[in-house]
Formats: sequence, C-alpha cells, structure tokens
Amino acid sequence: MEHLPKIIYDLALILVLAGAVTLIFKRLKQPLVLGYIVAGFLAGPHMPYMPTVSDLGSVETWGNIGVIFLMFTLGIEFSFKKIMKMGSSPIIAAVTIISAMSMLGSLLGHSFGWSRMDSLFLGGMLAMSSTTIIYKAFDDLGLRSQKFATNVLSVLVLEDILGILLMVILSTLAVSKDFDGMTVVDSLMRLLFYLALLFLVGVFIVPLILRKNRKWIGKETLLVVSVGFCFAMVVLAVKLGYSAAFGAFMMGSIFAETVEAETIEKLVNPVKDLFGAVFFVSVGMLVDPAILTQYWLPVMLITLTILIGQAVFGSFGFILSGQSLKGAMQSGFSMAQIGEFAFIIASLGMSLHVISSFIYPIVVAVSVITTFLTPYMIKSAPAAYGLVKKITPAKIMVVLDKKPSQHKSEQTGSAWKRLITALLKQIAAYSILCVAITAIMLSFFLPFFRHTMSHWIGNAVCAVVTIALLSPFLRAIVMRKNHSEEFRQIWRKNLRGSHFLLAMTIFVRYLLASAYVYYIINYVSPFASWIHFAVAMILVALMMRSKRIKLYSIAIERVFFQNLRSRDLQAVVHGKVKPLYANHLLSREIHIADLDVPENTAWAGKSLAELDFSHKYGIMISSIMRGGVRHNIPMAQMQVYPGDRLEVIGNDEQLKLFASRMSEAVVHVDMAPEQRVMQLQCISVSTSSPLFGKTVRDSRLREDYRCMIVGFEEGSEALGLPSASRVFRDGDLVWLVGEKNSLRKLVSENVK
Repeated sequence: MEHLPKIIYDLALILVLAGAVTLIFKRLKQPLVLGYIVAGFLAGPHMPYMPTVSDLGSVETWGNIGVIFLMFTLGIEFSFKKIMKMGSSPIIAAVTIISAMSMLGSLLGHSFGWSRMDSLFLGGMLAMSSTTIIYKAFDDLGLRSQKFATNVLSVLVLEDILGILLMVILSTLAVSKDFDGMTVVDSLMRLLFYLALLFLVGVFIVPLILRKNRKWIGKETLLVVSVGFCFAMVVLAVKLGYSAAFGAFMMGSIFAETVEAETIEKLVNPVKDLFGAVFFVSVGMLVDPAILTQYWLPVMLITLTILIGQAVFGSFGFILSGQSLKGAMQSGFSMAQIGEFAFIIASLGMSLHVISSFIYPIVVAVSVITTFLTPYMIKSAPAAYGLVKKITPAKIMVVLDKKPSQHKSEQTGSAWKRLITALLKQIAAYSILCVAITAIMLSFFLPFFRHTMSHWIGNAVCAVVTIALLSPFLRAIVMRKNHSEEFRQIWRKNLRGSHFLLAMTIFVRYLLASAYVYYIINYVSPFASWIHFAVAMILVALMMRSKRIKLYSIAIERVFFQNLRSRDLQAVVHGKVKPLYANHLLSREIHIADLDVPENTAWAGKSLAELDFSHKYGIMISSIMRGGVRHNIPMAQMQVYPGDRLEVIGNDEQLKLFASRMSEAVVHVDMAPEQRVMQLQCISVSTSSPLFGKTVRDSRLREDYRCMIVGFEEGSEALGLPSASRVFRDGDLVWLVGEKNSLRKLVSENVK
C-alpha cells in the first residue's frame, strides 16, 4: 500500500474537502452544489495555500461518470407519458423561455466579441434553470404546495428534455462547423427518430426482462442490472454520434416506465451523490481567480441578463401558457438562475474543444451568484407584481389577471379528431420500427447472407426474413383502430360521406404498408418496379388475412402496453395517483397538495376531530395514504401518524399556513442519547417513604415518573412479579426500569 495510485490520494483530498465544506454550507442553509464547487476551487491548481489534486485527467473521468449518473437519475424522474398528460401550457412556457434566453445569451456573447461557438454555447447555458436549486428554494421557503410552484416544476421537467435536444443541436453545430438550418433540422429529425426507436424497443424489452426475473432480482442485482443497462445505452449513444449524457438520460426514461423505477432511484441515488459530488468538485477546479478578475464585467452583465431575462421572458412564457399575471411573475422570478445543466453543456463544449477556456469559470461564477439570489428573487415577485399592477391600466390588468385557462383533453374533441390522432401516433410508432428493422437487416444481415449463400439466394432469404419480421407491424398499420369506438361511431352516423373517408384511411395505410414491402423487394430483386409493387400489395393483403400474424401482432402490442402502463397500475393499487377531479379544482382557485406528516410530530395519535384542521386552517383532508393503502374521505375518528401522506384541498394561503403549522408541530428532543438509555435500579421502601402503604396501582410510577416496576425482591433469586393490588411494605426492595433522569427524580422524592 506504499505505492497507492495518484487517484486514491486525489479522491481522498476531494471527498474530505467536499465533506468539510458541505457541512459548513448545510449550516448556512445553502445548496450542496455550491459547497462542492468551493471544495473544488480549494483543491484545484489555482489555490496555492491548499493541497492540490495531482491527476486532473482521472478526476475529469470520474466527473464524466458523475454526469452519466446525474442524467440517468434525471431520466428516471422524467416520463414521456407525463408530457403527454401535461397539455400545452408547460410546453408553451418552456419553449418560450428556452428560445428567448438562448437568443439573449447568444446576442450577449456576440456583443462581448466572443466567437460564434462561444456565443451559441453561452445561450444554451443561460437557457436552462437549475432544478436542484429551485427545489431547495421552494422547500426552504415553504412554497412546494403553492400552485405556481407546481407550474414551475412541470416546466422544469420539460426543460430537461429540451436541454437534451439543445445539447444535440450544439454538438452537431460544433462537429460540422456548419450553421445551415437544414443541418439542424436533419440532426433533430435523426434525434427524434432515435429517441422514439430506443424508447419503443426499450419499453418492450427492459420491463419484460425485469418482470420475467423479478423473483431472482434482489436490490443488489437490480442495482447492477440497471447501471449495466445505463452504461450499455451510453455506449450505444456514443456509437450513434450522440453524447454519453443523452444515452444515460434515455435509459433512465425507459426505467421510469417500470414498476422498479422508485426502487432503482433509491439504489442509484447514493452512487449518483458520490460521483455527482466529484463532478461538481471538478467544476470548481476550473475556477481561475485571474480569469474572473479579467472578465468581471461579463460576469456581472451575464448575471443581470439571467435575473432580468428570466423575470421578463419567464413571466411572459407563463402568461402565454394561460397563467395569471401574479402566478406568471412568481414562476418567472423563481427560474432566475443557472446550475447543473449549464455545467454539463459547458463540459460538452470543453470536451469537443469548441469553446474558450474562460467560459467555464465565468459560468460557474454566475451560477454561484444567481443561486444566492434565487430566494430573494422569489420573495420579490409579489412586490414586483404590486408595482406592475399599480402602473398598468385597469383594462389591461383585467386581461392579465384572468384565471388560468383549462385545456381540454383529446377525449372531449370530435370522434374524427381522436381517430386521426390515434392513427398518426400508431403509424409513426410502427413506421419507426419498420425503418429500423429494414435498415439493420439490409445493412448488416444482407452481406452475411450473400457471403454464406449465393448472391441471389442470400437476397431472397434476407427479403423473406425481413418481411416476416415486419409483418406484425405492417398488419397493425393497416388494421389497427378499424374496430375502435371512434371508427364505429363515425361509421354509424355516416355524415357527409364518412364511409368513403373511413375507407380512404384504410386504403392509404394499405399503400403505406405496401410501400415498405416494395422497398425491400426492389432493393434485392432485379425485376420491374410494377412487378415488385404488385407482389408487395399481395403480400400485405395476405398479412391482413393471416390469423397467426394477427395473434402475433396483438401479443406484441399487449406486452408493450402492459409494460407502459405497469407503473401507472401500481400507482393505482398503492393509491399514489391524484384523483381525476384535481384539475377541475384549479378553475375554482383551489388545488390538491400532498403533504407528508413528519416524524416526532405532536399530532401523532390524535384524531382528525381533535386536530380540527378544517376549522383552524380552512383546509380539507380528502385522503390519507398509510402503508400503501389509500383511505378516502377519512372519518373524524381516524388518527394521524408519522409517515402518513395527507391529500389536502385548499387555496394557496391555506395550504401554506397548514404546511407551516405541520412543520412547527415537530417535537425536537435535544436530550443526549446516553440519557435516553433505560437503566435498572433497586430502591428500598421505608415507613417514611411516600410509597409506603400504597398499592402499585395508586403509586402512579408510570404516569408521574415514567418508570416501571419489574419485580419485588423476596429473598429468592427470582423476582416476584408485581400485582396492581400489591401494597408497598417497610423493607421492600423494588426493582425499577426507566431513564436516568426519571429514576433520579423518583429516588429523590420517594426514598427517605
């Protein structure tokens, strides 16, 4: 052990410093991320008065692993289904904010005279708010249950996926050095294709593997399997020309749809925290005071740009999404900071060698400043709203202060709209699978068949195998939704030639399926094109009539949707899904919040009638979650216990007050652990003792002294068991159990 690798010494230095500094930051109630950055600065090459990390390359590698775990856990918290259920409001807000801040950041970089790449990457960094910092700020200020906070968190979820898209665009521009719009569009189209393909295949395969092996997969195995899948996807993403962060996020989003998602998140979190700490420490190492001194003006201007830009464009984005002016300003002011995603984008630029070295320390300095200012920005939103309200004409304020708009779901639309939407989704999903299978077979397996067989025989075998693999998906393209409720509803009404239009939807899908088969046959066969297309149409017609292909297609689809819905079904079973009426309450200026009853609460064991929440705080308890069971409309006699999750209905002020009172009801025990240890002590009863002549029941040793009699010594080795009617006599030796202070009090008052 005398020849330890440098990385061991470096890790020891990093983790010791990180632990010490973060303890200080915890006491100061500041985000741990800032503590890690400060620790990195102290351990970096620019701090001459402290021990310095010797091997920066190894630390950078560990930091990259930290990015992988950060994006993996971010993906687990993310869900594509959540986006589909959110409606248009968060999408409008997120796209508006990211677009505006990206352009603002790029223009600011150009005004400094920086290169085009520096400016583009600066715009990307300024566009992404910090989820970690906002979460902590909301918790510290007691705002997590507020309606505007819910809106902000929804937008942050979308910013994560848009941040991935932004990273891909920046990577493409950095590699190609081409700023042509078609390049960006092509990159986005390929990205969306791979996103959809990996998601469809991943959701089918990964949950199936976990479900088939569930009884053999313990926590340790689950951790190894999930991390293994994560790094496998990272390798695949890099092979496809994307970043490791993209692959990790993608695999996390696949695991997000499994029943094991919450367990995986709990298992991976300690690993993420460790490697994430190393990553943020490595960020702090790049902070050069000389650069910050040289670029102090850009640091201040970028900080002001984030504060003002997010306050203005963030509020504007939330207004466009349908929020009132007050809620929009609270939301916009909350997002005035940059954090971990900005560091990841900066790391990407550094790894590609396309941004200048001074960008990283500038971004870190701006992040530190905006993080410290985040709580003050949140607190200043109501005052800013009051000022805007004072100077804005009343007619305009009536429009701006409108209630949030409620977006109707697809279910409330016309049957035609629902049918066309479903058909487009199904065609897109199955087409992606068909294109992927065709590309793999013709690119990799066709040369193999040609090598092992003759040229034309290999072509024929490859075509047959490919078409066979595509057959369940091609049949689904043509036949899926032909017997749906929407299809039958339109067919029964037969308005304005509906029969003809429905038939056309089938015919168009039939031609599309035939086109896929035609491409394969035309690729491997030398005959005329019209022959190929005729054969393709015949083959598709046979697929439509085949019962075996039908059953195979239904089985594949059933497994996919079972995997996709498994987590939702589990949530229903365990009562974790909010009721359907929750969205309807928003238009009445009230909403539902889930609050966890803390440990050591003074409310423990008290009934709802005793606590009287409705009268004291104006809120209502609609459900209590306990032990995986939901108790809806709890009776007044039902008691509250630590760990209960209360589903609370009320407005913002009521919920804030209730959350505050819940926190205040925690009983803090400052007694040292050694004082809580139970001790055994023997006391002697005399005629002068207050206990003399009393029964055990009347002595009130439990009630007054929190002590318990374990027996009377009666001359034998065994203790006599105490009876409630046993009278204390002169000379009795009584053995008691209690805490040290309780026994001391009892002895002082009862032993004379």
